[in-house]
Parts: sequence; C-alpha cells; structure tokens
Amino acid sequence: MRVLVVGGAGYIGSHMVKMLLGAGHEVITLDNLSSGHRDAVLGGAFVKGDLADPECLNQVFEQHQPEAVMHFASYIQVGESVRKPDIYYRNNVTNTLNLLDVMLKYDVKKFIFSSTAAVFGEPDYVPIDEAHPNRPLNPYGRSKWMIEQVLADYSKAFDLRSVCLRYFNAAGADPEGQLGERHDPETHLIPLILQAASGRRESIQVFGRDYDTPDGTCIRDYIHIVDLCSAHLAALEYLTKGGSSDCFNLGNGSGFSVQEVIDAVQKVSGKQVTVINGPRREGDPARLVADAKRARSTLAWQPTYTALDTIVSHAWQWELKQLN
Repeated sequence: MRVLVVGGAGYIGSHMVKMLLGAGHEVITLDNLSSGHRDAVLGGAFVKGDLADPECLNQVFEQHQPEAVMHFASYIQVGESVRKPDIYYRNNVTNTLNLLDVMLKYDVKKFIFSSTAAVFGEPDYVPIDEAHPNRPLNPYGRSKWMIEQVLADYSKAFDLRSVCLRYFNAAGADPEGQLGERHDPETHLIPLILQAASGRRESIQVFGRDYDTPDGTCIRDYIHIVDLCSAHLAALEYLTKGGSSDCFNLGNGSGFSVQEVIDAVQKVSGKQVTVINGPRREGDPARLVADAKRARSTLAWQPTYTALDTIVSHAWQWELKQLN
C-alpha cells in the first residue's frame, strides 16, 4: 500500500517509516524538518513541506496518490502549549483540518492519528480504559481531543475511517541502532536520565517525592517505540479489512516510577546519575497507566519489548552513538 507519513522525520514517524518499508509498503514522507531530521528517513520518497500549505498538500496527493495517511506532525510539549496555545491550535488542529480536506478531495479514506493519554486529564481510575471521561488539562491535550471529535464527525459524514491511537509514554530506540530520540530541547524522562548518565547533562531533576506511590515518585506507562509502531501497522491492517473508526489506548498496562527508571538507567549504563529533588509540577497525576486490552483484542496487537531494562538498554545504545 502507498502510505503517506506526515511528520516522518521525527522520533516516532521515522521508526514508522522504517517499519512500513520493512513490511513492504511504499512510503512517502512529508515533513517540514522544524523538529525532524532528514537523515532519520531511511527510505521511500521524501517531500519537504508543511501542512499549512494546501498547494504543497495537493501536489503530494496528485503526484504520489497515497492510499492511507499516518499523522505524526503535532507539537507535543505540554508546558509550551500553556504558554503558546495559539501555535498549538494552529498546528495541531487547523493544519490537521487542511490535511483532512485534501484527503477528502482525493478520496483517501484511511487515516491513523497520533493521539495521547493527555485527552483524559486527571484520571478517575487506573489503569485508564477507553471509556474513561475526556477532560484534557492543557491546550496540547485539548488540541488532540478536538481532532478525535472531528474524526468521529468526518467518519459519519464522509466515511473517512480513522484510528486514533492514544499513546502513553513513547520510549526506547530502534533495536538495530539506526534511530532514536533527538528532541531539541529534550523533555522525555528516559533520554534526560541517559544524558545525565553519559555526561551530556550534569544532573536529572525529580519533580516530587511525596506522591501516593510505593517510592513517592510518579508512575508512568512506558511503551517501546517499536511496539508503538507495530500498533500503527495493525491499525492499517484493521482499516484495510474494513474496520470502523475507533480510538485505542496504547501502553504496556504496567507502570514504572521515576525512581525505577533512574535505577534501570544506572543498572544498564553502569553509571551513577546525579539527582536533584524538586517540588511537584502542577497537573502531574501520581499514576498514568493504560488499559490497552481493546488494542490487543481488536487490532490483534501484542507488545514485544515490555521490560523496562530492555527499553532503557535500546535507548542507551542510541545515547552512546550520540557521543561519537
């Protein structure tokens, strides 16, 4: 199948391009390279362009005639979204509507959307299933929730079938060492701790040690990047076989605390990490863990790399490559 991967030069998108190519699909990557890296796109066609440019989108669809679209080109920093809600709504909402307009124009009716656990807000219960109320706490989460609602409406009105995959914490790196996280600035916990272990960063800050968890630090559900991408592949198969529009949570179903991640990094790397204890951050729930049973049953998805040491080990190998 010809698959357009929007944002395919970023962390998740680049791993997805590699997996799609490995599965025999024809891939077209569209990325404006504002945060992605051209050398992370390991094959297929590449177009440098922006979702804000309808003329560019028309050219891509006219020339490459994709049969399905995967969308990874969102802004993702919660704190920044609070400070700059305008750019989050413009990029994550308006630009996605531009993409959907062109899909409808060219009669492309299969869409896989990167959503987020941030659509839920403060959890009423853990693990969080798809029936949990949607109460996003910040513009980032609200922008994703808006598109989920748009897609539900487009499915009814235009038969544009979509799968929204609600990520918990994407983590790890390509086991073959070709790809990994290269955010600037880096905001994800595991690469931050790894950079402290490798010497690229002096220390790591822990925000709060007084949560109602076994060791007092926040618990999060980390899902390996390869497992995340395999869920997209499963979603593509699901839509190809006529599956109806739906949303699925993606996670391991078990959480690891901040302290457990620090311990795993020190174990895997053999390095001590300097830890600075700070106050809680506003809006940080004590636990965020996914109930991903529906993705397992409906999409026939099965995560492979569920052990924290494995996730950290793959990310550590990537971090070591960044030192060379």
